[in-house]
Amino acid sequence: MISFFLALDLGVFHKSNETPTTKSALRWTAIWFVVAMLFDVGVYFLYEKKLVGLGAATSGKDAATLFLTGYIVELSLSLDNIFVMALIFKFFKIAGEIQHRLLFWGILGAIVLRIIMILLGAALINTFSWSLQLFGALLVYTAIKMFLSKGDDDFDPEDSFIVKIARRILPISPKPDGQNFFTRVDGKLLATPLFLVLLVVEGSDVVFAVDSIPAVFGVTQDPFLVFTSNIFAILGLRSLYFALASLLRQFAYLKYSLMIVLFFVGVKMLIAPWFHMPSVASLGVIVGVLIGGVVASVVLRKEEQEPLSEAEPGKADEET
Repeated sequence: MISFFLALDLGVFHKSNETPTTKSALRWTAIWFVVAMLFDVGVYFLYEKKLVGLGAATSGKDAATLFLTGYIVELSLSLDNIFVMALIFKFFKIAGEIQHRLLFWGILGAIVLRIIMILLGAALINTFSWSLQLFGALLVYTAIKMFLSKGDDDFDPEDSFIVKIARRILPISPKPDGQNFFTRVDGKLLATPLFLVLLVVEGSDVVFAVDSIPAVFGVTQDPFLVFTSNIFAILGLRSLYFALASLLRQFAYLKYSLMIVLFFVGVKMLIAPWFHMPSVASLGVIVGVLIGGVVASVVLRKEEQEPLSEAEPGKADEET
């Protein structure tokens, strides 16, 4: 089923290299959200009828709640990833239709990398029970580090580790070749600057996956739910990017909500041996924190703009 949706998204509906309009991107974001919710209904029946072996001890209601929580956590944490991708594309001056191609291959790479990381994470937790607390400590550390950081405005893709390594290992053409990742110059096969950008995009996804995958394991240790919640969040990532990339700065306080979500899930993992929060309560806290960030961004931004708008008539009178 996952392969079907992936082929539908990447190979049928979005196979042409065109920049989606904001309206189209919002429509597809809504479509993938509805598809995820329909899949969640399927999760309920799979676990209720004990058709999924890994969830034999989980009721359909609990499984559906855990999938929804994991999906929301993944979707919310991907907002930071979207912002970084927008900075990468802006830094390298990537046109909209080429951004579409980069995201096409970036999503395929992200899925493969996350499958590997999820399998390794599940094996680690099953082998060493204390590794869950290790993941929790990592999330708490990341949340604190995000809170103390100055922001992403100083992010320079050219200084990233992956770019420095790629320039040393790969022969790279000094000039781009349209939408091609490789080109031939004087009979030699060279990587284009666009391939370098693809590597940076993939590298940024790995960095964010180091946070997001442990966060989902903090919601549930069921590999099926961890994997599917990740995949459905990634399926909607490209549409979400074109819908929100230019609007993320409008939601300045949403970043603090993401920090709180990471900190909350991390603490939950740390205290798991002694206290287990009901899945419904956990979902309520996460959704409440995210809504709070959106509301705070809208309200406080409006309050900041009001004094400016009130001052404009006076300024106009002075000029006349």
